[in-house]
Amino acid sequence: MSIDIQYKINSDPNYIRFLRENSYWYKYLNRDPAYFKDFVNDMKDKYGLKATDRFNKMLDNINMLQMFIDVLK
Repeated sequence: MSIDIQYKINSDPNYIRFLRENSYWYKYLNRDPAYFKDFVNDMKDKYGLKATDRFNKMLDNINMLQMFIDVLK
């Protein structure tokens, strides 16, 4: 694995955790560093870190608060 890929992985604890849980990514990243973008996208998909996931969580929280306020009325 190239030094720059190792540095990127070690700079983020989510990357390290995901790589340990999904060890098949070692093979891909060792063969071609261009797979790093796919690695990051896969990690974000599985951990729910994409912008759409965050937005949906925020909407769910707003809806829950709204229902809570309606119950209190």
